[in-house]
Amino acid sequence: MCRFTLYVGPPITLCSLITEPTHSLIHQSFESREREEPLNGDGFGVAWYAPAISPQPATFRSISPAWSNRNLRELCRVTRTHCALAHVRAATRGLPVTETNCHPFTSGPFAFMHNGDVAGFERLRRRIIADLSDDAFHAVFGTTDSEHLFAMFLDEHAALGSNGSTTETLAEALERTLQRLVRLTREAGIDQSCYLNIAVADGRHAVASRCSTDSRGRADSLYVHTGRRYVCEGGVCRMIAPTDGAGPTVIISSEPLSDDPGWTEVPVNHLVIVGEDRSVSTRPCEM
Repeated sequence: MCRFTLYVGPPITLCSLITEPTHSLIHQSFESREREEPLNGDGFGVAWYAPAISPQPATFRSISPAWSNRNLRELCRVTRTHCALAHVRAATRGLPVTETNCHPFTSGPFAFMHNGDVAGFERLRRRIIADLSDDAFHAVFGTTDSEHLFAMFLDEHAALGSNGSTTETLAEALERTLQRLVRLTREAGIDQSCYLNIAVADGRHAVASRCSTDSRGRADSLYVHTGRRYVCEGGVCRMIAPTDGAGPTVIISSEPLSDDPGWTEVPVNHLVIVGEDRSVSTRPCEM
């Protein structure tokens, strides 16, 4: 399993998410609080948007542990963005630790990351590939279950036929991706549980899922924090109400980044949907 953080809000430096908070994503890479195994050292990745330059996100990924990568710290210190996805990886057993297998994955305007596991992926992979369009198949460069999920998402989003992405098409495409995966696992006779915490964004909208097929209702941890602005001052990070009229802020994270109040656990088998105006809604995910 892995840990991830999604940010949408007024522009901030990446260090406000990845290095500065009390329980920053770098801290979660070696001392996760909500995993039995606290280490997430099989690489990391960051995707961020700079819409004045390009609608496509930039990425920086590496197989080194996040806690020891000086380039990551330097990049975070000087990079500002209104939308970022950051991920620290604990590789699924049997899958190689390579740069192409590090999240987030990107294609066109989309950035996508996954925390969890597709049950029986070694048996399921051929079925997934056979079910993909040519465009989605050619978007897969690595060997992870997660990137194949992303390819399925690209298919589902394209099938909706919208002129550009909207909040609802993003949410519907993700929900349809999860439904498609569950159908394929059942057709393959796989009875183990899938764990499907996913975050996807296009720079204007974002959606995250906290889902699983676990019959006992278990799922990996996921939290949402909303407010007017997220700031880090003197090593203390918190949500505050701004004085400059900046829009609302949304953080979705595997674990709370800071000790300030307001972090809310996402219910199991629900989607968190972030609109272009940064409004937040939560709804059940039908799988």
